[in-house]
Amino acid sequence: MTTQIDQLVLGQFIPMHYHFNMLNDTVRMQGFKAALQHVVHPNAKVLELGGGTGVLSIFAAQQAAHVRYVEQNPELVETARRILRQNANGNKVEIIQADASQYLPPEPVDVVICEMLHVGLLREKQASMIRGFKRRYLEKFGGPLPIFVPEACIQAIQPVQQDFNYEGFYAPIIAFQNPVAIQEKTQDLSDPAVFQIFSYEDAIPQTCSWDGSIQISTDGQLNALRLITKNILAVILEEQRTIDWFNQYLIVPLDEPMQVHAGDEVAISFNYPTGANFDALTRSLDVSIVNVNGSRDDILQPKIAVCQ
Repeated sequence: MTTQIDQLVLGQFIPMHYHFNMLNDTVRMQGFKAALQHVVHPNAKVLELGGGTGVLSIFAAQQAAHVRYVEQNPELVETARRILRQNANGNKVEIIQADASQYLPPEPVDVVICEMLHVGLLREKQASMIRGFKRRYLEKFGGPLPIFVPEACIQAIQPVQQDFNYEGFYAPIIAFQNPVAIQEKTQDLSDPAVFQIFSYEDAIPQTCSWDGSIQISTDGQLNALRLITKNILAVILEEQRTIDWFNQYLIVPLDEPMQVHAGDEVAISFNYPTGANFDALTRSLDVSIVNVNGSRDDILQPKIAVCQ
């Protein structure tokens, strides 16, 4: 049985002070605003699962006829009530305090916003939330499904050499990186390898897994992996482009660093449930050199994980 403490640990309730960081993330805010301007047509009915401060509901309300904001955390619900009154079109947002994992609207909607996202689909419940919503929605209303924001997800893994020294203190622990900043403590040892691609309107994976290999392109000490999650917020077919947003990169230290050289082939495998804590990833992670100084022309293509 999941306890309230488990829910807190697994990211069900993001602390209020952390919402400032999300609101202050210009890349995130501009990406979601642009995506919702494209996806939400005039007079659309919109549902947001896990509304937080209500910012994405407000973005949607600029064009939508009606927006239902659903949030379980009572502190956030009260905060949203206060904030939405101070924003244009806040009157078009209906605030509903409920468990988003069980909620269904009383009528079909055009767009569903769900931003319960964490790098690697760890901790937060994005995948299971939308998977469960789709099942309940189809049972009640049939098709078609609404448009989801984000629309899709691409995940990749990358071998790196990471400097874990902090003012003389050596601490090889999980670290986060701003995806748009230069990382002076990180040396790329190869290009990232994509291990998972899926659309939220299609089958949503229950696990994140890979069993493949990457060829090293630069000499160095392989002591960490970088996990990259790219969220496709909207697909603009007429312009043949997407609106994207990257979660913070995740640096995962290896228990046993290894010296590698250009041309070496490194095998990487892992398997963890979506929404699991970091330990599920690190416990399943296996990294080894399988071919020393292999030919650069013999790069093995990474396998794309199959949705399970």
